[in-house]
Amino acid sequence: MAPFSVIKNKLLSQILCVVIYIISFYVAFILTPQSIESIWLKITIWHLYATVFIYIFSVIISNSSLYDPFWSVAPIPIVVYLATQYENSLLLKILVLFPIVFWALRLTRNWIISWKGFEHEDFRYIDLKNTTKFKAEINNFFGIHLFPTFIVNLGLVPLLYILTNNISVNNWLILASIFTFLSVILETISDEQMREFKKNLDNKNKTMKYKLWKYSRHPNYLGEILFWFGIYFMGLSSGLAPV
Repeated sequence: MAPFSVIKNKLLSQILCVVIYIISFYVAFILTPQSIESIWLKITIWHLYATVFIYIFSVIISNSSLYDPFWSVAPIPIVVYLATQYENSLLLKILVLFPIVFWALRLTRNWIISWKGFEHEDFRYIDLKNTTKFKAEINNFFGIHLFPTFIVNLGLVPLLYILTNNISVNNWLILASIFTFLSVILETISDEQMREFKKNLDNKNKTMKYKLWKYSRHPNYLGEILFWFGIYFMGLSSGLAPV
């Protein structure tokens, strides 16, 4: 029996998950060479170290769903670190950080609501690891952990242009921030509508096609796509990001 596999309680699982993430990100930050001049290279290495630690803990716990909160948790220390390393106006930092923190809280809340604890592992992860032990760990590390980390890291690159340069707040940034915020609103409302739909036992095996779901097959995913476009638009508002 693997260590911690006896932890079935949802709250204990979440507490352990929080502790692991704090340790992973803190130790990863300590291990990241501060002599690196490129701030994005420094962040990338920090990001990768944290991913490796999360992977190691997931192997110890025998549950790759430990990585699930990484999507919403990882961007927060990154954007906060970026915002604190350079002198920009408080308004600019609020316009950039507020929709991102809102997005992270929304996604983390979804995880808290839906995750059952370490007694549950995403069936897709189980399928990816349903092979030889060597191939399973290749899929586990590169497919479940490392590749998604690179996706998140790449998606945050536009923030480098807006937070690490002497940029004044302009109308384009304000519009981009509002666009990003409304994208998260779209996701949040869609999620709540789906939860209400699923609560009704009469809807079992039925397709949700009401309210926002009447106009889009997956309005929550649409909001997610628009959110990342919003980050790109905020980067563009600096006038320095590539089109």
